Amino acid sequence: MTDYRRLRVALLGAGAVGSQVASLLLRHGDELADRAGARLELAGIAVRDVDAPRDVDLPRDLFTTDAETLITGADIVIELMGGIEPARSHILLGLGSGSDVVTANKALLATHGPEVFEAADRVGASVYYEAAAAGAIPIIRPLRDSLAGDRVVRIMGIVNGTTNYILDRMDIEGADFAEVLADAQALGYAESDPTADVEGHDAAQKAAILASLAFHTAVPLDAVHCEGISAITSSMIEEARAAGFVIKLLAVCERLTGGDTEKISVRVYPALVPRSHPLASVHGANNAVFVEAEAAGSLMFYGAGAGGVQTASAVLGDVVSAARRHIAGGVGVGESTRGNLPVARIGDVVTRYQITLEVADEAGVLAAIAGLLSEGGVSVATLVQTAVPSEEGEEETARLIIGTHRATESALSAAVERLAASDVVERVVSVLRVEGE
Repeated sequence: MTDYRRLRVALLGAGAVGSQVASLLLRHGDELADRAGARLELAGIAVRDVDAPRDVDLPRDLFTTDAETLITGADIVIELMGGIEPARSHILLGLGSGSDVVTANKALLATHGPEVFEAADRVGASVYYEAAAAGAIPIIRPLRDSLAGDRVVRIMGIVNGTTNYILDRMDIEGADFAEVLADAQALGYAESDPTADVEGHDAAQKAAILASLAFHTAVPLDAVHCEGISAITSSMIEEARAAGFVIKLLAVCERLTGGDTEKISVRVYPALVPRSHPLASVHGANNAVFVEAEAAGSLMFYGAGAGGVQTASAVLGDVVSAARRHIAGGVGVGESTRGNLPVARIGDVVTRYQITLEVADEAGVLAAIAGLLSEGGVSVATLVQTAVPSEEGEEETARLIIGTHRATESALSAAVERLAASDVVERVVSVLRVEGE
């Protein structure tokens, strides 16, 4: 057996991912040593309660509540606690002690990423976070390393498995949102409080991380436009299918080159995706990230976006990378955020839209609506009209599904406000963007 140098690994957190990481470190120690060039010694696992029940059977003597002592004696710190504090303080302590850090904490990186990376740069350490954006899918290294010499134009990603599961079930079965959400909670795909998932906050955190990497620009979380899927109905799903689309919650990171200054747009919202697009075939709780680069062209990364053992795979890949850096020596590679591109307002985004209206079923309505749209430079590309069943004595109404040509978000929003205030429009049912054409 090769006499490898030993590296002490401190693990913070023993939840679904942390317990799997610990188990794999213990079970596959010899293999990991061969790959890393160093023996990865699990020095301890910091938890709040050493006696709490856990899904994976681990030696009790590894557990401790003294995270600070464990961190200061480690070569590599794995942070899998989640949340902001005390995770932020523990990571900064580890970096200040000369440790490399591996984390899956998307919330922390999306809000305090620059602080963490600056702390690493000051001491020549590295921060690894492959598991922070799309679970087991390798997307961080391709953006940070493989495409570092290219110019990323656009990223479209399904980066939240809960919302994809919900929308996929609604599309395939015609089920209602509330029904599928309840099933997702029963299966463990959604938390008892699903707000972070269904309102898009989880995807927004990942979008901020991906955009920062792709465009070499620090993207603050509050610059990400965020909308969720709680307003999506089964009728919207049916209308999308009839028009050749599927609805997906997308994280879109885009380089905007029109005008005097190059900008980037980072946004999360439910969008219509053509059924011919690769992202349309991402089913269940899976994730996928579609990258467009000037030289490399179109690339797609697909796989499990969550799950304890799946995410542990990405974490351990980072641990091996950190160990190799320790063996090789030298200063860690910092994050490139010198692009300093401004983040555009959502109103600057240009795309197509599908507007669904309920209108009075009478002569002149179509002309009036087309006029209201054209006032702001929004033109009609397609129009489908269907009758809305009415009760006896009620006025007859019709449903219009209008597809627009490309327009700015600001122009579209103003046009929708005019429609909502018009006498001929009973109700603006929905407005969805079209992406991936």
